Amino acid sequence: MDRESVVVKKELSWKAKLSIYQSTYIPSLTYGHELWVMTEMHIVIRKFQPSDSESVKTIFKDGIQEHIIPAFVYAISQPLNITLTLCFCIVGYILGGGSFGLALLTGASWTGFLLYCCYEFYTGYVRLKLSTDMQDITGYYIRNPDNCFWVVETEVNGRPLVVGMVAVEGKKLPNSDGKKYGKKYGELFRMNVSSEFRHIGVGSRLLKTVEDFCKERGFSKVILQTSSTQRAAVSLYLKMGFRLVQTHTQKEIGWWIIRLIRVKILNMEKVL
Repeated sequence: MDRESVVVKKELSWKAKLSIYQSTYIPSLTYGHELWVMTEMHIVIRKFQPSDSESVKTIFKDGIQEHIIPAFVYAISQPLNITLTLCFCIVGYILGGGSFGLALLTGASWTGFLLYCCYEFYTGYVRLKLSTDMQDITGYYIRNPDNCFWVVETEVNGRPLVVGMVAVEGKKLPNSDGKKYGKKYGELFRMNVSSEFRHIGVGSRLLKTVEDFCKERGFSKVILQTSSTQRAAVSLYLKMGFRLVQTHTQKEIGWWIIRLIRVKILNMEKVL
């Protein structure tokens, strides 16, 4: 069999054991500062356990905050921010009596402020979620039969390692009078895979797990939100059959931050 081929084996359905046993053939894997040469990596998608708490919080935090720099690069390249940066440099040059040093300092200060805005946008989101549903995953996702939280586990050097996660929450569509007793649907949350374990099909398998869960409960669709800077995630969602239905800005963040960093929130859905 070709080393790049993927073999998927379902030992038991998730309904019986809530786990999916999979094998992925890869030539090598770098994790942290170590290089592991592997011929086969066994991946298990299983239900969250309390002992996974710290691992999933770390993956969530790292997965969100890695978008700070890409968001900053995008923001600083926008015409509005380029113009403002030049204006600050000119003002610094004039106030400094022709000092190029002060011109550069004022321009750098403005650039640093843009970086802070990007940092606050993503770290603020992390703080909010770590203090809400991520604070009590068992209570929020596991105890409700229409909700679930899965982790991706593999074995490295003889020890288990959590490398990804995804969650879904069952909801009801509002009726014409605004009351929530219409059709059920699922909303996907906390889709994250450790950077060292991407591009080997883990993300698509997590999405398939969510879809199967929602179909068994008769949900009409799956919806999700992501940001415009998460391009790899958007590409994966489109590949898996999701479509963009709405673009808006994050209401919880100050309007001036949104105006400067130009990040959009994308609403996507897939009809089941």
